[in-house]
Amino acid sequence: MSANEILAELPRLSLRERRQIRRTLADLAEKDEDLELCDRAAEEGAVMLDELETQDGASAAK
Repeated sequence: MSANEILAELPRLSLRERRQIRRTLADLAEKDEDLELCDRAAEEGAVMLDELETQDGASAAK
């Protein structure tokens, strides 16, 4: 089912069904945000590790 088909069906849904859809969309958005935060933290950790390795390499070269 395409997004356009879903959107076309929304007006035909009951209030209860629309509430359930809103809850589901909110849950999905929260999960997306959690994943984004995890990805960002992993990236920041990798950058820090790279910097430490660079510093260790510079210290060992002296």
